[in-house]
Amino acid sequence: MKKKFIIILLAGLFSCDNYLDIVPDQTQQVDLLFERKEVAYTALATCYAYLPKNDGVYTSFMTMSDEITTPISKETDGVRIMKGQQSASNPKFGLWSGWSDQGSLWEGIRHCNILIENIHNVVDMTEEEMNSWAAEAKFLKAYYHFLLFTYYGPIPIVDENLPISASDNEVRVKRSTVDQSVDYIVQTIDDAILDLPVRELSSNDLGRIDQVIAKSIKSRVLLYAASPLFNGNSEMYSGFINEDGEHYFNQTYDQTKWDLAKDASLDAINAALENGVGLYEFSSTPPNYEDEYEESEFLRTLYDLKYTIVDKWNSELIWGNSNPVRDNDWWQMQAACMMKNPSASSVEAAWQWIAPTLRIAELFYTENGLPIDQDLTYDFQNRFNTATVGASQNYQAQYGTTTAKLNLNREPRFYSSLGFDRGYNRTWGNLWQLRMKKGEIHGRIANSDDYLITGYALKKLVHPDSEGDGYNKIVTYAWPMIRLSELYLNYAEAINESVGPNQEAYDALNTVRERAGISNVEDAWGNASISATLNKHTTQDGFREIIRQERLIELSFEGNRYNDIRRWKQAEQYFNSPVFGWSVDETSVGGYYNITQVGTRSFNSPRDYFHPISINEITINPNLTQNLGW
Repeated sequence: MKKKFIIILLAGLFSCDNYLDIVPDQTQQVDLLFERKEVAYTALATCYAYLPKNDGVYTSFMTMSDEITTPISKETDGVRIMKGQQSASNPKFGLWSGWSDQGSLWEGIRHCNILIENIHNVVDMTEEEMNSWAAEAKFLKAYYHFLLFTYYGPIPIVDENLPISASDNEVRVKRSTVDQSVDYIVQTIDDAILDLPVRELSSNDLGRIDQVIAKSIKSRVLLYAASPLFNGNSEMYSGFINEDGEHYFNQTYDQTKWDLAKDASLDAINAALENGVGLYEFSSTPPNYEDEYEESEFLRTLYDLKYTIVDKWNSELIWGNSNPVRDNDWWQMQAACMMKNPSASSVEAAWQWIAPTLRIAELFYTENGLPIDQDLTYDFQNRFNTATVGASQNYQAQYGTTTAKLNLNREPRFYSSLGFDRGYNRTWGNLWQLRMKKGEIHGRIANSDDYLITGYALKKLVHPDSEGDGYNKIVTYAWPMIRLSELYLNYAEAINESVGPNQEAYDALNTVRERAGISNVEDAWGNASISATLNKHTTQDGFREIIRQERLIELSFEGNRYNDIRRWKQAEQYFNSPVFGWSVDETSVGGYYNITQVGTRSFNSPRDYFHPISINEITINPNLTQNLGW
């Protein structure tokens, strides 16, 4: 029998008085809301309104990792979390209680429950429509539980709203275990799938939940559940128990969880392919390239990769947030990533200050599809030295100029994602030749705070036709919440953890690598003339490292890295070290191309693996157990 919970005591965003105002005292208004389809649509839209806005500079979880950094004066809450400035008295990125314009996800769950409980009262909807809308709300309810689970660990399960007459015992909810939380999320998604519509690519309702989206998110849920952070984590959480002595985290590793993740990922891939989803290919000819574009496979790959993210509702996008950030209060991510107008004379035009870190610049593969320290043909020891750009590197950087060796002979994703001194950027509808030393047209102007502190620019998230001197000139697109390439990566990882490396896992990974313009994993790692660790892909441990790096590259800057590093229990390694970049306040080649520390990171394990529940929430409901260390 399902337990009923009042959400109100979970979310400090609204009090018991507010709950009284909204539910019992306004029962008449709730009834009116579900009288007609047109009005009920508002209730459905409200369920969607709680989706986090990852395209906002101050709201994106992308900022909460070692991928990017900012000048001190521009720090976001995500950067502050990475610097160890999180607290239980004032949580940052608090999905539990809400923050800024982001409502508490518990409030979102409450709205989903209200719709589910009332949608069948609408008189001008068919039974199929009512079931479909209820299924959308049911999926969103499961997804909000999953987001809370991702950032807080084991959570209360809130399947129904309680009447105000509920007892204190029922109201003071308790956290479920990890396994109970996952089982509920997966079962709720499965229930939703039964009534969700099939995918219609020609529909005007893109962004609304369908079966492909639900199955894809289920793949991610089960992948996380099988991962080291949640699967048999006795190392960190052997003492984290509830009042009944029950472990919140299962203490024994369960191999079958990877089997579930494998099956769910394959099911999602098949559903996606059967419904018209496919890896993206740019189908136009970009301006100002003439025959050059058609003749260069490298340039065509760059456009495939670039527009995979920014082309609206393209074939690879499984689920996108179709309500992008638009106002100055939240700042759209594109605005902080774009280069300044080259014709501008004032510093106000230099909006860019979201800077990829040197670590991320080193992450991408060489042109041979191998890590830079594993490619025998790559001059890894001298990667921070400078070199003159040769004719064969003309599409990578400006011929005859001087740049770091690190910026040359890299894979296409490096060039489609990062801008660098003496590289290129297509923006404002033009091809820009980047000059990024201090005082140069794309570098720091005087002592402005609008500058790229590492010397790298983030190109991946910016539409090439966006212009950075007004929000109305930014070409918006749906933020990619999940893409087909992630499903292939999920599948490869789950296979390897379930049965070890095999051809099916190689094929899944190679699907992503082929689109990225690099050789398949067998050819790259099986070539004795280039591979420093020959046949690394043939062992489970070796292939695990390969899959993880592929994932971190392919999904970079999309908000996945923070969660992936944590679920692999590698946060101490990545999130607890200084941040480095080039010496961007220098004007000479010799001065600029020196490595300098530009920021700090602090990660306290196991505390920082999960966010704190606000002290206010613990005070309101003493049955809530605080996360360890907070």
